[in-house]
Amino acid sequence: MKIREIVKDQNAHFVFYRDRALFYETDNGFQFPVPIEDAGSATFNKEEKAILLMRYIRRHLKNVEEAKDAQADSDA
Repeated sequence: MKIREIVKDQNAHFVFYRDRALFYETDNGFQFPVPIEDAGSATFNKEEKAILLMRYIRRHLKNVEEAKDAQADSDA
């Protein structure tokens, strides 16, 4: 999934909290963490425009791709 597909005209909904991260899910099903260390004094609402959380979406996409690459290297 590309970043544009994840954020364009999508909302992100709070799903759960785990391991010092708020987990959100976009309308199209992409789930990603938002570390609470980044929150500072910010307010995280139950629902946000996905584009406002693009920083975290991009970071999670990078982590997913790196994990796939590492898995492929270990399988080879």
